Amino acid sequence: MRTIVTMLKDAEKNFPSRAYATKKGKDGWIPYSYRMIDELSDAVCAGLISRGVSRTTFGILAEGRPEWIGAEMGIIKNRSVSVPLSIKLTPEEIAFRLTHSESTGIIASSNTLENILRAFDVMEGTPPVLYYLDEEDERLKKAIHARRWTQGNEYVTLDQLVAEGQAAITKDSEIVTRAVSQIEEDDVVNICYTSGTTGNPKGIMLTHLNYWANAHDAVELFSIPPNTFETLIVLPVDHSFAHTVGIYTSMLRGITLHFVDARGANSAIIRNFPINLKEVNPTFLMTVPSITGNFMKKMTQGIQEKGAFIYGLFERGLKAGIRRNGDGYHHPSLATRIITFLPHKVADLLIFSKLRKVFGTSIEYCVGGGALLEARQQHFFAAIGVPVYQGYGLTEAAPVISSNTPSKHKFGTSGIVAPSVTCRIMKSETEEAAPGEKGEIVIRGENVMKGYFKNPEATSEVLKVIDGEIWLFTGDLGYYDEDGFLVVTGRAKALLIAKDGEKYSPEEIEEVMMNHSTIINQLLVYNEQSPSTSALVTLQEDVVRNLIEEKALKSPEKVYQEVLGQLTGYETRAKGIIPSQWIPSRFALIRKPFSEDDKLVNSTMKLVRYKVIEFYTQRIEQIYTENNDSMNIETIRELFFGS
Repeated sequence: MRTIVTMLKDAEKNFPSRAYATKKGKDGWIPYSYRMIDELSDAVCAGLISRGVSRTTFGILAEGRPEWIGAEMGIIKNRSVSVPLSIKLTPEEIAFRLTHSESTGIIASSNTLENILRAFDVMEGTPPVLYYLDEEDERLKKAIHARRWTQGNEYVTLDQLVAEGQAAITKDSEIVTRAVSQIEEDDVVNICYTSGTTGNPKGIMLTHLNYWANAHDAVELFSIPPNTFETLIVLPVDHSFAHTVGIYTSMLRGITLHFVDARGANSAIIRNFPINLKEVNPTFLMTVPSITGNFMKKMTQGIQEKGAFIYGLFERGLKAGIRRNGDGYHHPSLATRIITFLPHKVADLLIFSKLRKVFGTSIEYCVGGGALLEARQQHFFAAIGVPVYQGYGLTEAAPVISSNTPSKHKFGTSGIVAPSVTCRIMKSETEEAAPGEKGEIVIRGENVMKGYFKNPEATSEVLKVIDGEIWLFTGDLGYYDEDGFLVVTGRAKALLIAKDGEKYSPEEIEEVMMNHSTIINQLLVYNEQSPSTSALVTLQEDVVRNLIEEKALKSPEKVYQEVLGQLTGYETRAKGIIPSQWIPSRFALIRKPFSEDDKLVNSTMKLVRYKVIEFYTQRIEQIYTENNDSMNIETIRELFFGS
């Protein structure tokens, strides 16, 4: 059977003592072997059965840790469904997902308990039973006392559930085997809620076969050797990228997952990430553009602080490395390789080798997902020797659709399509685009979701039968380039719309601008039948401060003119790539970065476009007035002149 349970059982046989997952404890890193996780999940499954619980739904809201895996695998063996939830959700968002998914239980940790309790308070009816991953600590004791809970009714600790499960297995050694024997490939494993970047979240139903197919594709794409790879998980495990490529794919090759130390509070993840990198020395990392962008920014700043001579070596070496790598697929000429050898070699010995140690001493590469990775970042990290291979996917596809890989990659693209996936670029439901021609990305394969939970209308909009086969219309736009690489250009539903009805992808413009302007921190391009295309911009404040110092800019007005010049400086390069009518001619400088606190970015730091537009509706309207320049100057004054 092609199921996740079969994958775990095979891993237990093939890598019994190999660490599947680790967590940081007071005395160091605590390993949980594949056999230990298998046995833990058996006990969870048996414990639930002994309580009369099966074929139901459980939310999971906790930081990444070995117990997260053991609890979910126990739920799956129980033939129940897990609903992975982001630790960054609000109580209202948690309540919606628990109610909509009909969850009867919620797996939580000490770190997430407070948010769970707040969600319970806004839910109608009886809240789900709390299954607590930690010991009965002060946080739980406080809730027990305030709410008059009793163990076994309103809450159950993991230790108690496991003890009950072990007792049940001792009494009936076949209790788990019988449950597992009823599992079918088409059984729903997860209901994963979308992040809602273009609307309300929908519950994506993913099956055993969806994950089985996608995990095997990931292994084949990257030619992962058995029993050698290790990674540090910093991405939230509810995110489909970390869920599949981390938790499930690992079973096929004995990959060890180290979870970033989150003891005490989830905010500790940010603080401990760089420390844990050096402690565990991962072979590869799964990342998103916001993480790699932050690394690039801090690395560049650190080199600048070492003075003009070192920074000069760094810049020359970086430019040489970028020229040596070309686009990653087409190799530069011998003459170019000879000319660039020395400056790149010197920078590599003196600077790049030290930068790489930020990732530990064993890093081979990173894999980027979650959002489009700017080509600028891809060139940067390849030049310093830690390439980031951009992939493309979406949760509805479990999620991997394509990826660049160490053996075949091209910067600025989303790589080659996964082996078991068929991918077409469609101009309409019946007309396929030619190579180089843009259209909607449409896929078919065993990784395609079963549908949206309790939402047949939304399901029918994206799952369509063509020639007897089910195809997923992704809503993403793209094309195949001349070398057969998939290039993703943006969301169809997020298109800019000009007054004449013409449409264009904002992400394509945003990537060009980000790649050609170091002054931009965040960017949202806008045109909703407007007089011209405009953009909301948050600035890289350190870059602006350097410009102020270097050019001795004494007034907000002069700084604004410099900023404006930087924002429009890419225009000559963009011509021929982007039609002139879509190049932003007006800008709104936003003082405060778009943040999760304001719900303007999701858990992978991707802009939630419709929320940003709603939040800044008034400012967008003001872009097209005579006061726009004065408002931008005032923002400059507040940011850099203290008033």
